[in-house]
Amino acid sequence: MELRHLEYFVAVAEELSFTRASRRLHLVQSGVSSAIQGLERDLGAALFERDRHRVALTDAGNALLPEARATLAAAQAARDAVGEARGGLRGTVTVGTMQSAGGLDLPGLLGSFHATHPAVQVRLRQAAAGSAGLAREVFSGALDLAVLSLPGPPPAGLTTWPVTEEPLLVVCPPGHPLASQQPVTLERLAEEPFIDFPPGWGNRAVADRAFAAVGLDRMVPFEVAGFGAAADLVRNGLGITFLPASEARMSELAAVELEEPALTWRVSVAAPAHRRMPAAARAFLDELLRAAPQR
Repeated sequence: MELRHLEYFVAVAEELSFTRASRRLHLVQSGVSSAIQGLERDLGAALFERDRHRVALTDAGNALLPEARATLAAAQAARDAVGEARGGLRGTVTVGTMQSAGGLDLPGLLGSFHATHPAVQVRLRQAAAGSAGLAREVFSGALDLAVLSLPGPPPAGLTTWPVTEEPLLVVCPPGHPLASQQPVTLERLAEEPFIDFPPGWGNRAVADRAFAAVGLDRMVPFEVAGFGAAADLVRNGLGITFLPASEARMSELAAVELEEPALTWRVSVAAPAHRRMPAAARAFLDELLRAAPQR
């Protein structure tokens, strides 16, 4: 079993496509397929179910995936250690992020890190499944770090550091009856249709928990994957929404505060608690924490 075969396996497992994995690895597809077949012979088990329309992991493939990631991470850590001893930081850092990182200037951070450590390759992945999906990917090893929003304590297996926080404000059209109410109660908000974000997003979880804590149900006829899309629907009179204060005040809509206790959107950075962090990831984390508005 060779390390490169494990790398090919992880690529196919993450892409669930031999074609996309080959592009990612900059290899011809036949070479990737041949390597996977050799790995399956070595292990005595099929790792993927294949047909003309789909690729899926078998039980054996699911069992191998975390071990393959851990093996590749250990090999990278060994390379990093030698690279540092020779006077330069090298390696790859895979970072996940929400669509907005709040007050953290993530593009600026990426630029400054690249300028300081040009030999480190940074890969950025924006989450479609929200913070819950990011947390799962950090735990599984698909991501080294993730900028996310978790409404409570971090799940087992993750370590988090605070980055920034801000209140969630109620956003409605300027002519809406709520626009003249400061502050507004959850009971009053429960009478309105909501535009919100998909389950798994951190700000959605904060709102859901707040209404559940006081025994209230609310209507959420619209779910969107972006602050701008939510603001557009509000602007067209289709409901109200919660947005972080910085986003709410840039929307040209009415931003209304909640009666105490206010809802808070907390942004943090997460790393796996059970694996040694590669040197490049540690350097990126250190620079991110220095740039964090809250610290």
